[in-house]
Amino acid sequence: MKVLLLGSGGRESALAWKISQSPLLEQLYIAPGNGGTDTYGINVAIAPTDFPAIADFVKDNGIDLIVAGNEDPLVAGLYDYFEGSGVRVCGPSKAGAALEGSKDFAKRFMEANGIPTARYRSFTADTLEEGYSFLESLKPPYVLKADGLAAGKGVLIIDSLEEAKKSLAEMLDGMFGKSSATVVIEEFLSGIECSVFVLTDGNGGYRILPVAKDYKRIGEGDTGLNTGGMGAVSPVPFADEEFMEKVRSRIILPTLRGLTEAGITYRGFIFLGLINVEGEPMVIEYNVRMGDPETEAVMLRIDSDLLALMDAAASGSLGDLELRQSPQTAVTVMMVSQGYPGSYPKGLPITGLEKVSGSIPFHAGTKRQADGLLVTSGGRVISVSSLGSSIADALAKSYEAISLIEFEGKYSRRDIGRDLMALEH
Repeated sequence: MKVLLLGSGGRESALAWKISQSPLLEQLYIAPGNGGTDTYGINVAIAPTDFPAIADFVKDNGIDLIVAGNEDPLVAGLYDYFEGSGVRVCGPSKAGAALEGSKDFAKRFMEANGIPTARYRSFTADTLEEGYSFLESLKPPYVLKADGLAAGKGVLIIDSLEEAKKSLAEMLDGMFGKSSATVVIEEFLSGIECSVFVLTDGNGGYRILPVAKDYKRIGEGDTGLNTGGMGAVSPVPFADEEFMEKVRSRIILPTLRGLTEAGITYRGFIFLGLINVEGEPMVIEYNVRMGDPETEAVMLRIDSDLLALMDAAASGSLGDLELRQSPQTAVTVMMVSQGYPGSYPKGLPITGLEKVSGSIPFHAGTKRQADGLLVTSGGRVISVSSLGSSIADALAKSYEAISLIEFEGKYSRRDIGRDLMALEH
């Protein structure tokens, strides 16, 4: 089977690593890839949203399956573009991708299908005063979300009512461009978050992947600015059988049923951003692809052939294909550039990767220069993943590997997973 994977981050590196292990694979291409993905396949200089260029490449290279790593091509209609062309796409239709592409659509979908989520209302510039009144009805902190995609930066959590009103006006006035032309204000939920990933074939078949928890803040103890993710742990100790049965019956099944009843084609991954509120799972958000950096931990715990599962989902027939999970714990820790998530330098040489053994460095913001030198090209540079008998064991392995990898100003959080250690049995 010939596969085209779209994307260039740590998530795509981990997917490429896993896909490359499949006996079904004839050739893997990654568009555009990064400085490390060429270890698993061939990098191709095509943007994930350049559908005509992708179509030409698919035709010229006999591609059987397209896998979308990130949300942008899916929200732009990747599935619909290639529908009926003979090539399979692991990912939802444009209508299904609205679960991530529009916060307002996602909240209305949850409300219509009885899926537990925070109380909310949506506002535009024309209803700004109503937005102020709704904020006054809520207790702090206040949660404001840009309706559209905003590169992970469109969510504000604000303690002051006056500041929340000011931010609402600024968002509706174009703080995030067209993405915040509509703003969703919702009640703040207090609890522990986790990420649940489901692979569905659009015909009622689904598999639940290993559950993970990620860490967004730049500083230890979950302090400082939000980032794209500083690390992740899988499994999550509180996501036990009882909790996951609630997730399955109250969230996963109603989501799949709601998509079917709405006539929406959805063949791919559904990411459920959940919060555990005193033992009760509630949905914070949907994403329509795997998470990053959770994928870098989750892939280590999948013992089955992921390519076979993705191709079956894209074909609409998961059947009785098994998804086996390793009982071990996976921890991934992100190495980032100095200054991230603000401004940071690029082009810094990376050394020491050849010294790493027993852990897997998944490249994220790296590129290889014409002379072969590997350099930094992003804020999140390398995600180091390890398997162990416990969080502490896997964490120690990842930190040992990080100590061997060098680039100027490297930074990693030292407390990934520490909050969960006391919950481990």
